[in-house]
Amino acid sequence: MTVYVTSPFLPPLEEFLPYLEKIWNTRRLSNGGPYHEQLEKELCKHLQINNISLFSNGTLALLIALKALDIEGAEVITTPYSFVATSSSILWSGNTPVFVDIEGDSMNIDSAKIEAAITDKTKAIMPVHCYGHPCNTKEIAAIAKKHNLKVIYDAAHAFDVQTTDGGILNHGDLSILSFHATKVFNTFEGGAIVSHTPEMKRKIDQLKNFGFSGEVSVEYVGINAKMSEINAAMGLLQLKHVAQATAMRARVDAEYRSILRDIPGITCVYDTVATKKNYNYFPVLIDKPYPLTRDELYDGLKTKEIFARRYFYPLITEFAGYDRFPSAAAANLPVASEIARKILCLPLYPELSMETVHEICSHIKNLATTQKA
Repeated sequence: MTVYVTSPFLPPLEEFLPYLEKIWNTRRLSNGGPYHEQLEKELCKHLQINNISLFSNGTLALLIALKALDIEGAEVITTPYSFVATSSSILWSGNTPVFVDIEGDSMNIDSAKIEAAITDKTKAIMPVHCYGHPCNTKEIAAIAKKHNLKVIYDAAHAFDVQTTDGGILNHGDLSILSFHATKVFNTFEGGAIVSHTPEMKRKIDQLKNFGFSGEVSVEYVGINAKMSEINAAMGLLQLKHVAQATAMRARVDAEYRSILRDIPGITCVYDTVATKKNYNYFPVLIDKPYPLTRDELYDGLKTKEIFARRYFYPLITEFAGYDRFPSAAAANLPVASEIARKILCLPLYPELSMETVHEICSHIKNLATTQKA
């Protein structure tokens, strides 16, 4: 049996068909149709937020977030330890990414190192809630206020995550979500921007619809980034199942931890900040005394048709086009460089059986035994 690192959660097809029938009957396919409007309202209620704008994908949401805050021709402080879209959105919007090292435990941007990276060209900070683990939002907010900077959180991994301060999406000037197929909550493909005022939502909604403010008036230079009615319909159906799917993820997470804690050199990454987790990923660190390197274990699992993922490896700063910036030098990013060499995300998705989890863990044990022999 082939096991991939993730598999999209899909509700029963028969539950989706009535949504499609309504779309066929209304012939509303896009441009803020009834499902689109309903999903925005339902998400605000579910996530305990005031404003949300739906997008066709999370990357366009990142781009529009920078545009909405008038961040252009500036430096944006961010993390090297993320999916490349975080930094590509900065470059595509005419800005320069400035990379700051991460914390070894949370794997989020190290807030204690942000201030040293600020220059007179800095206009924003773009941290990532890596694996859904909350950033140090209080310290980041204090730094931003002191230096008059905007904060855009890449919250692609952080759907439904909460701390003692409430929902993580209520921090920063804007937060960006991804509803990609691999995420806890998916709309096949999609994304969103969470904002805090009706005025900002209005601007975002205009920017994602070519800048139109009326039938014959364009207020901003915008782009087409709208979510379709089919994607919105899937989102509405997914909301009915997301609690169950998250609970299924939590059981897989707990089973992994129960077994892997007895394997020396395998460290399960644990978030101590979130009071409500979403279990989007199951990252582990591979180190001595485990006898295989991370890459050797990764390759060994592949021979068993188990496709884990070295997520995030390489660092963004090692990709062509990003390695040219002074802040991208490995010497500036020792923690991120070390974590990237050790990290491995094991398969985790709602329908992953306990039998398969035990099989994966058995292979991890057996590969170590074979290496010793």
